[in-house]
Amino acid sequence: MDVSQFTSEHGPTESDEQFQLENQYLLDVAVDGSLVAKAGSMVAFTGDLSFTGSASAEGGIKGFLKEAASGEGTPVMTVEGQGDVYLADQQKKIQVLQLDAGEAITVNGEDVLAFEDGVDYEISTIDSLAGSFAGGFTNVYLEGPGTVAITTHGDPVVLEPPVSTDPSATVAWSGVSPEVEVNTNLSDMVGQESGERFQMDFDGASGFVVVQPHEEL
Repeated sequence: MDVSQFTSEHGPTESDEQFQLENQYLLDVAVDGSLVAKAGSMVAFTGDLSFTGSASAEGGIKGFLKEAASGEGTPVMTVEGQGDVYLADQQKKIQVLQLDAGEAITVNGEDVLAFEDGVDYEISTIDSLAGSFAGGFTNVYLEGPGTVAITTHGDPVVLEPPVSTDPSATVAWSGVSPEVEVNTNLSDMVGQESGERFQMDFDGASGFVVVQPHEEL
């Protein structure tokens, strides 16, 4: 492949969509106003954009979207101006979701990449899990209308309740809330910090749960 072929094949995709996947791991967001994104996720940008709020260009965290009980949180930055920002997170696959008015999804804080400024959000922790995982267990409740981008290690699977999941592999859920149980049969077999000691039980007649083939540390 010569240079012209390389640049042509890997150039940005022309699109009218605000959230455009350049590939499975890289998201191009056309910013005209403001955008909320995970701190440290910017890999490039064009146009007149500024990055403020919770992280500097050097990656120094100045604040948190909300501080969790463990002292950790979900660091974010506000992207403002006009231009295109390219976002990625540890080569995780990116899923772009369009939320209608009143439609909502709860996402593990580690798996939120970006969302439109108009999307309502609320941060919470699951108390029974927060002290059992390094950095706590922070969730972001996102309610539309608007577009959100989340990340997954590998290809996710979407399951309908009733279903029980490993908290470390649980990415998101909607229309149903979990109850946390301790799996006593595994308590003596695995480490005390292992997510397999716990399970999230989703029991309902509607909704869905997103899991990934990977356990977050």
